Order: sequence, then structure tokens, then C-alpha cells
Amino acid sequence: MKEQLIHAVKEACQELFGVEITPELTRPEEKFGDYASNIALQLANQVGKNPREIAETLADKLQGREGIAKVEVAGPGFLNFTVTNQTLIKSLAQPLAKSLEGKVVVAEYSDPNPFKVLHAGHLYTSVVGDAIANLLETAGATVHRVNFGGDVGLHVGKTMWAIIGELGGENPEKLDKIPAEDRAQWMADAYVKGTNAFEDDEGAKEQIIAYNKQVYALHQEQDHDSPFARIYWTCRDWSYDYFNAFYERIGTKFEKYYPESEVADLGLKTVKEQLEKGVFQHSDGAIIFDGEKYGLHTRVFINSEGIPTYEAKDVGLIMTKWQDYHFDKSVVITGNEQEQYMAVVLKAIEQFAPELTQATSHLTHGIVKLTGGVKMSSRKGNILRAVDVIDAAKEANKAATGNDDEQSALAAVKYSFLKQRMGGDIIYDPEESVSILGNSGPYLQYAHARARSILSKSGKEVPETLDSELEPAERSLVRKISEYSETVEQATLELMPHHICTYLYELAQTFNRFYEGNRVIDDPREEQRLWMVQAYADTLQSGLQLLNIPAPESM
Repeated sequence: MKEQLIHAVKEACQELFGVEITPELTRPEEKFGDYASNIALQLANQVGKNPREIAETLADKLQGREGIAKVEVAGPGFLNFTVTNQTLIKSLAQPLAKSLEGKVVVAEYSDPNPFKVLHAGHLYTSVVGDAIANLLETAGATVHRVNFGGDVGLHVGKTMWAIIGELGGENPEKLDKIPAEDRAQWMADAYVKGTNAFEDDEGAKEQIIAYNKQVYALHQEQDHDSPFARIYWTCRDWSYDYFNAFYERIGTKFEKYYPESEVADLGLKTVKEQLEKGVFQHSDGAIIFDGEKYGLHTRVFINSEGIPTYEAKDVGLIMTKWQDYHFDKSVVITGNEQEQYMAVVLKAIEQFAPELTQATSHLTHGIVKLTGGVKMSSRKGNILRAVDVIDAAKEANKAATGNDDEQSALAAVKYSFLKQRMGGDIIYDPEESVSILGNSGPYLQYAHARARSILSKSGKEVPETLDSELEPAERSLVRKISEYSETVEQATLELMPHHICTYLYELAQTFNRFYEGNRVIDDPREEQRLWMVQAYADTLQSGLQLLNIPAPESM
């Protein structure tokens, strides 16, 4: 419908003014029509005429075109279009656009580090990453969902130092005494202990640095048998078991984990190769990228001890993802604190593989906080964990409904995260998230169940097509349903799932207004209105599925 109208306006501009221009159409308030355009204002300078005059000329030209019921001129030269009911109804049958058909996309998100706890940010990126991946798949792309995490690095050295201390030395057999349900938290506590020791105890700091090197060495030597290696590999496996269990709990699946250990060598090799070509420079025994000449900051890619930093590992990661998938697009989601860091890494890669940086979109988000604010400190170990958010939702849901169903709580959390535009901090209010009276996941789930109930109670067969003679309230509902495909297209283009949430809430409100004033069952127009109810329910279901939220038939 929208493309048909764009084509008609574009054609009219060419015929009337000899100008090749593609108009932009927006959705105005319903009282002004179905679409609006400022094309006349855009043309004014090019054709040397008053925009109002241009708009009136275009309106006369377009009036009566196929699919257009009315064209009106407003203000200094805006065009408001009302399409025919038949065109509006026909648009609902059109499939969602496949703008990425045949494209390969790698979506990297969540990215927890083994030996550390999953915090609320990991939950957020998992939820948002899933929604973005769903949007990309709906647009026709082949999407590979991957996960990157640090199984080597100083944090591992800190944790290993504390674990070995807890075990009374390199005694891997003592790990059997740690209950399976306690392992993740046991390692998280060890990380906190190791971090404190690193900051406060010079002797511990030296030992932690030595353990860090030893971890890199066991990867290079493929050591799985020494006592130190057995502790390391066992605890690393515990971490991945913990991650997998959590992802299964929230309904997230990853095709592949990329441990830092598997990409570090390629990163090291690539940086050294590009050092010879002048991309990187030596500095005090380290290898750096001078970002300052690009308006960024300088960062170390290989430290003075020859160990690759996070920067070099990210170089290895993007090169490995390219080798594995030859992607057309790579989407990476991280916290805001990684924004400048990634800008430097991508600028460095741009010097020798510009096609990879051009295909990469780095999306960032703020900190997840509970209402009232929660201070996060990995040093003190009082970070807001992923499970804390889910537990808060379960408690709020039980207090509000008496129901402690985890799936309901997850729906509440996911929607609460997704409805906020990605970028800033996320304030999570458990009570608000579980309410069925406001803009929440449970509200939309209830709205869907209510619509399915209407269809079930009727017992009549829903007609295949809708009569084009629509009453005003019916047209308002059909008009709102017709916006779905455009909303999905916008959300996919911008990689912003909150557009879906905003639309679904507005759609549910539109249906409520319709249903309050218009009987469906036992009405002379029952079959026609059942068609609308079904179209509405199907649209709600489709949108919720994009958000990875179930659409229950009953509640």
C-alpha cells in the first residue's frame, strides 16, 4: 500500500515538474488521513514555485488514482492521503517485506565471561539480541547467533588464584565436593575474592599475574592433564553449563560460543602482520594503535609481555566470524562502556579490512537497575545478577496475581526491557512490569487471549475476505492493523525492537476502543467483525513472537 502510493507520487512529480524524487510518507493522526508527505516543500526550491501551489497541483493530479480515495492539502503545502477501504484491507494480506533475502547476518550478543556471574546486563542483551535476530530473520536473512566470552585474561587469573586457595593448592579432586547447584556462585565469590586480593595484596597480585600467563600457556600447549589445567578446564566447563542452563531458562539459543582463547592467536598474528605495514606501532615494549590521529584514543593491542589484550582478541574475533560465515552484516551488542573501546578497535581494523567494519553495526545499552537504583560493584560482589531480575518479577507477579509462574515473569521482564529505546540506562520496575492494566507484556498477552476467546465463543467460521464497506470504528481498527508491516520494517532497518512494543500497545488500545463500542457476537456484522478480531489476534501473536514472548490462547 505504501509503496504503491510512493510510486504514484513519484510518477506525478516526474510528469508535472520533470523532477526525479522519491517522497517520504509518514503516518499522521487518523483525522488527517492514512499518509502524509511534505514533498511539495521539498520541490519548492527545485521548481521555483510556492509549496502550497505545488501541493494543490499534485493533489489534483493524484485525486482519483487507483487506491486513493482522497488527497487534501494542509498548512503551507503538506499532502494528506486517504486510501480506499479496499486498498487498506488488501494491504493486510501482504506478507512482511523480505528486504534481507539471501543476506547472511552474524548477531553477537550476551557475551558473558566464564569464571564470572551472569549479571542483569547479560539478561538485557540476551533479550534484545534475540528480538533483533528475530527481526533480521523475518526480513529474510540467514542469522547466526553467536556469543563471545573471555576464558582467558586477568579475571581468570584472579578467579583461579582464589579457587586454588580454597582447594588448599592445586588439588582438582577436591572440586568434586562442590555441589552442582552451588558451582556458579562459588566461582563468582572466588572472582570477588581474587579481585580484592589483586588490589590490596602485592604478593597475591604477582601470583595472579603468573596464573594469567599460565592459563595462556596451557592453551598453547594443549595441557589438559596437569593439576592446574584440570582445575581450569573443569571450572570453565562449569561456567558453560551455567550459561546453557540460564539461556534455556529464558528461551535463548546460540549457534556458537567464541571463547577468547580460540580467537586470540589470530588476533595476535593479525596485529603483528599489520604492525609491519604501519597500522600499529611499538610503544614501551607494547604494540599500540594510535587512535588520536582519528579523533579517538590510543589503545594497547599487545602488552609488553607479548600477551594479546581484549583489543587484539576482538580483532581475532571479527576475522574468525568472517572466516566462518562471510557475513553481509555483523551486529554486535554491548554495554555503553564499550562504545569508545569498540570505536578504536573498528578504526584499527578499517585500516586493513574496511569491508568488515563497514558491515559491522555496534549497538550499545546502559546499565540495568531496579527501581530506586542498585549500585553495581563486581569488587564487592553486590552486582545486580540476571537471576535477581527474574526473581523480582516472580515475586511481584505472585503478589499481584497469586501466580508465581516463571514464564509469566519472563514475559514481563522481556517486554519491560524491550519497550525502552536501546541506548540509555534501563530502569526495571517489577510491579509495573507484571501489571495487566498498563503497557506491559502480561497486558498484551491478556489482550491476545481475550481476542482468541471472542473467536472461540462465537463458534462461527471466519470469512476469508472482509467487506470493503467499513464503519468508522471498524476502519480505525483495520487501519491500525495495516501499520504492522511498516513498523516491522522500521524496527528492522533501525535495529530497534521498541518500535514493535509501541505499536502492539497502541494496537491493543485501538481494539479496546473498538470493542467497547461495537458488539461482535450476535451483531448483524458478526462475521465481518470476527475477521477483524482474527486479524488483530494474529498481528498481536506475530509481534509477540518477534519479541520472543509467548502469545497464550487463554489466561
